[in-house]
Amino acid sequence: MTDPATPFSSILQTPAARPDEARAHFASKLSVETDASDVHADLAKGKAGFAVVDARSRDAYAERHVPGAVSLPHASVNEKTAEALRGRGLLVVYCWGPGCNAATKAAGKLAALGFQVKEMIGGLEYWVREGYAVEGTLDPEVPFDDYMREHHRPRS
Repeated sequence: MTDPATPFSSILQTPAARPDEARAHFASKLSVETDASDVHADLAKGKAGFAVVDARSRDAYAERHVPGAVSLPHASVNEKTAEALRGRGLLVVYCWGPGCNAATKAAGKLAALGFQVKEMIGGLEYWVREGYAVEGTLDPEVPFDDYMREHHRPRS
C-alpha cells in the first residue's frame, strides 16, 4: 500500500537494476550501438577496421550520405549483395534517424550473414544535427527537415 501523502513517481515505480545488472545491460547495448559523434571522430582520425553502411534507398543515398559510406538498402541485403563488405571489419549501419528502422533491419540481416555490426543511433538526422559534412548530389543548403519531408511524402 502506498502512502497517499507521498506523490507517485514514474521513475521509482519500477526498481532500478543492481549495478552489476546495469553494467551488463549498458555494455551489451554499446556492443551493438554507436553514435554519430564516435563515428565522425574515428573517420576524422582515419581509424581503420570499420566501414559505414547506408541502409536507405539508393536515391536517398545519392542525394545525401555520410562521407565514405557504402550504399546497401536494407531490402536488398543478402549473401550476394553483402559479399563486397567482407573483409572491411565492423559494419556501422545507419538510416534516416530515430524514427527509421532500416538500419536495424539491415544490421540484423548482416549479423545473420556473419558480419559484426553496430547501428549508428540517430542516423543521418543526428549526423547532420551534429554539424558534420555530408556528400551527395543535393544542394547542401537544403535543410535536412525539408529533405526528409520530400523523401517521406506520400507518392501518387
